[in-house]
Order: sequence, then structure tokens, then C-alpha cells
Amino acid sequence: MGRTVDYYFAPQSPWAYLGHQRLADIAQRAGASIRVMPIDLGGKVFPISGGLPLGQRAPQRQAYRLVELQRFSQHLNAPLNLKPRFFPVGGDDAARLIIAADLAHGAEAAMKVAGAVLTACWSQERNIADDKVLAELLAEQGMPEAVLGQSHSQAVQERYESYTQAAIDAGVFGAPSYVVADEIFWGQDRLDFVERVLAAD
Repeated sequence: MGRTVDYYFAPQSPWAYLGHQRLADIAQRAGASIRVMPIDLGGKVFPISGGLPLGQRAPQRQAYRLVELQRFSQHLNAPLNLKPRFFPVGGDDAARLIIAADLAHGAEAAMKVAGAVLTACWSQERNIADDKVLAELLAEQGMPEAVLGQSHSQAVQERYESYTQAAIDAGVFGAPSYVVADEIFWGQDRLDFVERVLAAD
């Protein structure tokens, strides 16, 4: 009991959206804590790990991605727009908002904001790169708008960079990735394994 899950994700990832609440539930059942660590996946991690932005992937991979998203959306009963209005979308501002929520109010608040951001992108057709939308999401989570201002601080930017570097150092190459005691579990479809590791303590 009492293990920590390092939760590396991009705020615009549909796979993070599909796994987010399940991760929260698994950690709660196991008595584990979550370190909420949004990262710059496309800008920093992909270039050194061989990953490609969606638009640069082979047509077969792009097509299969849609098939898998539909499958998991139905399997998990998680509403998901396969081609949301605001996607592709930059995730940096949303990532910094999540980090600011964490610094000001703790990991539970960061998980709530992250869940709201992911849902906004993949279920609600909202632009998570728009400060107005981010302010609305904060209000909907009962959090002060001041967090949005704090998200533009140097301290938050440095934390974002440090999380991204930590992901690189840990060998993370995709999102979401869950790291428990230096063991990487890549993808929301690996959450069963995360649960087993946490339950083994």
C-alpha cells in the first residue's frame, strides 16, 4: 500500500481521456497516490523517441487509431468524438493550468482539472487552447480563476519542463504512461497491470 503512480500524459490525448477516471479509481482503491505530470509530448518527447504527430503517421495507422478509439469508447461507455471540432489542438496552456492547480491546491485538484480538460476536448467540443474555456473549466470545478493567472508563471513553466524531462529520463515515449517503481505501463489499456502492481503491495 502507499505506492505512487507517476502519471505522464498530454492534455489533448484521447487515450488519456479514456483512462483518466479509471486511473483515479484504481489509485483510490489501492490507497496509492498520483503524481499528476502533464508533459510536452509532441514538442519534446516525440522528437527523441521516434514518435510522430498524428498528421505525419501512415494512413493505415491513422485509420486504425479511429477504429480503436471507437472500440474503447463503446467498451468503457465513455462518450468520445472521433474527430472533435478543436483537434489537433495545442496542449501547453492546459498542461500549465493543471500544474498550477496542483501547486495551489494539490494533486486531487489537478486530477479534477485534468479530467475536465480531457472531457472538454474529447466529449464537449471545446477548445482547450482558449483561455476563456480554461477559465470556464476552472469555475465548473469550483476553483478560483486566479489559478489561470498562476498558470502563466515562470514556476509553472519550469515545472512543466521538469516533468517533460523526467518523462524522457524515465524512458517514456507515449501518453498516457504510468510509472510505478520505475516500471512503465504505456497506454490506458495497460491499467489492469497498474492495478495488479498496486494491489500486490
